[in-house]
Amino acid sequence: MASFRDIVGYYRNYRAIAIISIAASSVFEIIDLVVPYAIGQILNVLSQQPLDEPITILIQQVARLTNLPESNWLSLVVLLGLIFLVTVVRAPIQPWIGPWFHWEISLRARRDHFRKVIAKILTLPLAFYDENNPGRIAGRIARGIENHTWTYPEIAGQLIPKLARVLGIFIVILLIEQWIAIAFLFSFIFILAYSLKHLRILIKQETMLERHQENTESRTSEIITNIKTVKAFASEARELERQRQRLEREYKVVTFRIHKGYVILGTKMRTMIQTCVFLILLFTLIATVRGNISLGHFITTLTVSSMAYAELDPITQLAEIFARRYASMERFHDFMQLPSGTDAASLVLEYLPANPYKFTGKLEFNRVTFGYDRDRPILRNIDLLIKPYQTVALVGRSGSGKSTLVKLLFRYFEPNRGRILIDGEDIRTLDIARYRRRLAIVHQDVDIFNGTVLDNLTYGNPQVSLEQVQQACKIAKVDEFIHELPNGYYTIVGERGVRLSGGQKQRLGIARALIVNPDVLVFDEATSSLDYESERAIQLAMRSILGTRTTLIIAHRLSTIREADQIVVLDAGRIVEVGSHEELLNSGGIYHRLHSLQETGDILT
Repeated sequence: MASFRDIVGYYRNYRAIAIISIAASSVFEIIDLVVPYAIGQILNVLSQQPLDEPITILIQQVARLTNLPESNWLSLVVLLGLIFLVTVVRAPIQPWIGPWFHWEISLRARRDHFRKVIAKILTLPLAFYDENNPGRIAGRIARGIENHTWTYPEIAGQLIPKLARVLGIFIVILLIEQWIAIAFLFSFIFILAYSLKHLRILIKQETMLERHQENTESRTSEIITNIKTVKAFASEARELERQRQRLEREYKVVTFRIHKGYVILGTKMRTMIQTCVFLILLFTLIATVRGNISLGHFITTLTVSSMAYAELDPITQLAEIFARRYASMERFHDFMQLPSGTDAASLVLEYLPANPYKFTGKLEFNRVTFGYDRDRPILRNIDLLIKPYQTVALVGRSGSGKSTLVKLLFRYFEPNRGRILIDGEDIRTLDIARYRRRLAIVHQDVDIFNGTVLDNLTYGNPQVSLEQVQQACKIAKVDEFIHELPNGYYTIVGERGVRLSGGQKQRLGIARALIVNPDVLVFDEATSSLDYESERAIQLAMRSILGTRTTLIIAHRLSTIREADQIVVLDAGRIVEVGSHEELLNSGGIYHRLHSLQETGDILT
């Protein structure tokens, strides 16, 4: 669980420059107090009352340097000079010492933390993405970083300097009249503490709102992702009504309650502030009438105390803004503190001439047991030997553990018990990034990035030559349709490859896998969602690959695996049959029954 310390630590790397810029902004806020103080001294000059000792000494020094006689006119010139320095001369300097660095720090932190976010996204375990959709993740990241970006200049450039100004005002009043200063300090602390106490309650409600908004955004993301399904079932009205109810609940139950809380707090704060301003006026007037302070000090005290109480309003507003943003920043840090997955590869780019790993493709599953929940294993005591360059098909009902076995091979998860060996080495002892680069997989739904065909083909091996790309495309039958695209290899395929058919994307996936020249190639139900013509093209592409490397095929359609060297039948997480197509048909077991169901047109489930 993230804490306030984590939120402050967002800017840890910029501590030195932050301290300097905040200190400079605070100094400028304190310097502003010179103006009401100088005006008070001007009133003393005009009313023929004595000046404060520091001002008297300053005027004497100016008279000595200029050889001018000490007079009221010289006193007025010196005091006006002070006002000129802290207003006109300061004006072009302050933006470059304060606001420039506040925003420079904020924007630099935004850049650096977005980089860390991408690293976190790339290293989180797959299980996290099974439980959270892209909309929820993206929303949490965007709100967290943007609120950090906007909050820092307000806190560093306004809140802290304003508090420094209040401290300076307290010192000024203390030098004039101690008991008024003490009353001012206690009233200020009381109002601030009261505000912070109630803001903590509102922050908890903001956290509820943040979670509710995440759920709303998550559903919106799902609607966008599944818009074809929504339209196909004519569910637009139902989805709109569901989101309308969410937004209405967000407004009535959460947002309205929070907003009302802020208004009530603001009302109480303004009442207390105006009461304190009136009391300071009363006490200062009494002290002036009694002759305890001069007319100039009366004006100075009244002016600076009004300035201090006036600062309470923007201070509480800034605190309110921070409270509204706190929940999203906290949940951003919760996300950043999630542990990396055991499947996380190194994020450091390697510039090696070649991958030092090279395998024959011999795979051994040695008593492998695995379950996402350890008490409910999906795979049970799997013993399987796959020889180099052998083609092995994995068959079974949905949920029998076929795809899970492949996930373990790619080290997306670690076995609960047992080992997986490649060329006799436990894959857990190998560098995960270099190991995975010797494997390739073609999924049922090939992931396509929004870019050119060539970008997608070379995704796993950007250094490959165009000649090698064309050779892989010939094997995968991509060359049969590439010339039909408007710009050939340089055609933009659109997000998720919307401009390509299912069969084209599938062949593109095979070519992309071949371009990395893997030692082990996996087809994960690569033809199950294709029409007959596309399936036939994919089968021809797969047939030309068989025997060139170790190949694993997960298939629902048994017609795609007839030529496999070995067919492994899984049932309830166990290997129940192993053999060739003919051997398994003759044995009359599960494979024979599955084959008969498909031959008669029944669906394999």
